[in-house]
Amino acid sequence: MVREVVQLGDPVLRETCKPITRFDHELAALLDDLKDTVKKEQGAGLAAPQIGVPVRVAVVDVEEGFFEFINPVFVWQKGEQVGPEGCLSIRGKMGTVRRPDKVKVIFQDRKGDKYSLVARGFFARAICHEFDHLDGVVYTDKATDIRNSED
Repeated sequence: MVREVVQLGDPVLRETCKPITRFDHELAALLDDLKDTVKKEQGAGLAAPQIGVPVRVAVVDVEEGFFEFINPVFVWQKGEQVGPEGCLSIRGKMGTVRRPDKVKVIFQDRKGDKYSLVARGFFARAICHEFDHLDGVVYTDKATDIRNSED
């Protein structure tokens, strides 16, 4: 089901999200809703707090594929990239953000199984952006400039 994306100013976007402890049909439904919503919005990713649910769940939809991240943790970050970012929760704006160029993360899937993954380039940028949401951070907190996306 497509859900409404909350916008900056909603307090849920500033919460530190709670870990997932139950891997059940409610979690599966949340993941399905995140997927449906990010596809409809044509975004590169979406975190649960962006649809009003303050839990440590995010999805990323990039060239490498569609990924579900539950209780993700960075193992390491390397390199540096600087580039433009936008956000479905801050419509009409863009900013320039410095991110790691390569990251390794560990996470769980919808069944609770643990995995690790290495991402680089835009994939790493998308992961960092979405994982920030799980700690109440939005890209404008890190941007060196913020402008209208039409500019």
